[in-house]
Amino acid sequence: MNDDPLVRVRGLPERLETDPEHLQRDLMRLVLTIVELVRQLMEKQALRRLDDGDLTDDQIEALGSGLMHLAEAMRDLRERFGLTQEDLNLDLGPLGSLLGDPSRS
Repeated sequence: MNDDPLVRVRGLPERLETDPEHLQRDLMRLVLTIVELVRQLMEKQALRRLDDGDLTDDQIEALGSGLMHLAEAMRDLRERFGLTQEDLNLDLGPLGSLLGDPSRS
């Protein structure tokens, strides 16, 4: 066992995984985490604009449809790579988690 405190505290691996399938999954996990963060920000911005009355009915329809399609695509990609919503949520220590409460998505 490695006595390095960073390895023990944060659960970092002692070695990098070099299996191509594992690397592909980890890369997809990172990409999907970033896309999920942007999706959540877009959703919050859309709700703010909706509350402010800044959108026409057509814009509301298009925005809702686009967000639904993006959420569906994210779900499909998570399933394809064997990832859960919780897998995308990074622990930022004292700041909390990157994506908030994973049970809401």
